[in-house]
Amino acid sequence: MRQATSSPVSASPADSPRPWSQWRGHALVVGPGGIGQALLDALPRRAPHLRLWSAGRGRGELRVDLEDPESLATFGERVARELAPLRLVICAAGVLHGEGLQPEKRLSQVNAEGLRRSFAVNAWGPLLLAQAVESALPRDEPVHLASLSARVGSIGDNRLGGWYGYRAAKAAQNQLLRTLALEWRRRLPLACVTLLHPGTTATALSQPFQGSVPPGKLFTAERAAGHLLDVLETQTPERSGAFLAWDGQPIPW
Repeated sequence: MRQATSSPVSASPADSPRPWSQWRGHALVVGPGGIGQALLDALPRRAPHLRLWSAGRGRGELRVDLEDPESLATFGERVARELAPLRLVICAAGVLHGEGLQPEKRLSQVNAEGLRRSFAVNAWGPLLLAQAVESALPRDEPVHLASLSARVGSIGDNRLGGWYGYRAAKAAQNQLLRTLALEWRRRLPLACVTLLHPGTTATALSQPFQGSVPPGKLFTAERAAGHLLDVLETQTPERSGAFLAWDGQPIPW
């Protein structure tokens, strides 16, 4: 748990972004890998009054396995007990490759277990996370819930094919969290849900595929985190449910 101090600034109009420097409560980053850790490092400077927590399956102050219902239930109970009011949640968890899992280049490489794992982490994992933390979210203060999506999850932007499981899981995440945004407009009108594409970033997730990235297009985790926070801090409840690139530009569904 981390905390810093700073003098708050004057309030902004209700329909414009409110500087995080005046927010109080708790913030949570789930998935403390490359980008997740960079977000954890950058947030204290932007939101010094938020107590910052990290969570993950094997790392972080809190333990949560997005594929395990019991882990999610236990995690949700602790969040409700210790992290209310929870003002900012960023899901940076994701899986692209690993033991028995690789992006598919052709149909013959698709298998049910690879699809299941990709969907479990990349698609319904962020939604189940939102369900687990919902009771800690305040009703009378602005709240951000953001999740890392990917441009390859755009159906309209798919011109190369391949990567069946990852593309489909990210597209499913987009649909699930877009639906959540519509529900929260009624139930949590000050909440803002955002799907963020960080750009290709030099992390373990992208490491096997970095050789094809043009010069200047491969971001450090620190640069990616800075871009994402720049975009997220401008979002308001009126814009909830957006799918945005690292530079703030909308991405087609």
